[in-house]
Amino acid sequence: MLTLLSGLFSILVITEFVLGNFANGFIAVVNCTDWVKRQKMSSADRILTALAISRISLLWAMLVNWYAVVLNPALYIFKVRLLVHVAWTASNHFSIWLATSLSIFYLFKIANFSSLIFLRLKWRVKSVVVVILLESLFLLVFQIAVVSMYEKIQMKECEGNVTRQTKLGSILHLSSMTIFTLANFVPFAISLTSFLLLIFSLRKLLKRMQSSGKRSQDPSTKVHIRAMQTVISFLFLLAGHFTTLIITVWSSNGLQNELFFMICQAFGFVYPSSHSFILIWGNKKLKQAFLSVLYQGKYWLKEQKLSTP
Repeated sequence: MLTLLSGLFSILVITEFVLGNFANGFIAVVNCTDWVKRQKMSSADRILTALAISRISLLWAMLVNWYAVVLNPALYIFKVRLLVHVAWTASNHFSIWLATSLSIFYLFKIANFSSLIFLRLKWRVKSVVVVILLESLFLLVFQIAVVSMYEKIQMKECEGNVTRQTKLGSILHLSSMTIFTLANFVPFAISLTSFLLLIFSLRKLLKRMQSSGKRSQDPSTKVHIRAMQTVISFLFLLAGHFTTLIITVWSSNGLQNELFFMICQAFGFVYPSSHSFILIWGNKKLKQAFLSVLYQGKYWLKEQKLSTP
């Protein structure tokens, strides 16, 4: 029964992996092609491109981890496990924080508040995003250092040097889980704040429009709603991703159960794969390019059918 489930979950994971790489690769290729043509790239496109690249790295790190744990445990020697964990930690960090930066960018570019602090941040939105990303690197460096130390302690425990290492290993394990939880909760809280501020801004805009007799189909209203849809989709997917990660990290005993591990991993692939399709559909340039590719693919298939005797 477990072998059948392993096969089904493997098909699901590979499907999510392929779709995720396609969506993220599509975002990166379209933005880079546009950059080569125009010799410039907007701040939003830069964040989207970096986000797509980080998610491709995340998907590959997750696939290697899946393959090593489920299909080829002999591959998971210390050096491979350490490399995979560090690569996963770094790519997951950038994936979440870049998406959070995109939410912040949408907030300051679209929302309107009379607060002097908000206006000053709005004028310097690029610097705000850069500062947030740079400050998040301190969490990443600290997290990678703790993960590396913990993996080394585990290796020494496996070799039999248990006496001195057990207590230190427990401390490092708890520290790693705490830092990991904090590093994922903070960007979620920032994105949630951005979403709430967008709601308040939209509410103020609708009140002004009602008082002036304008229709609710105003372009600024549509931009607000589109940004809110993008942010809330990110929040829902990130919440699911965050919950899966927390359960995985804090349930070390549960990870010994192969079925539990496979379920967590299958859910883990959903966020970096599906959210990229939402970003494509919410971006006018990417949506047009995506529909053009679908149309060309449909036309090619039609030509193939006609040419087949």
